[in-house]
Amino acid sequence: MSKETEFFIYLLENYAFYKKTTADKVLNKLIELNLLNKVFNNYEFYHIDSLENAYNDIDTLIKESINK
Repeated sequence: MSKETEFFIYLLENYAFYKKTTADKVLNKLIELNLLNKVFNNYEFYHIDSLENAYNDIDTLIKESINK
């Protein structure tokens, strides 16, 4: 498993805990909103920053996608 995949799983599980939901629900939401690749490909940004900033970015991506 690549370091990017490992971190994505870590981020997904922690984001789900932060949002008081499950990782599979978050994953399905990202797929539904066509954001999965965008979040996965932000590895370089997310892994050097705080998780809270990653959570905020994911929240923003989701809100923007819903409001389109």
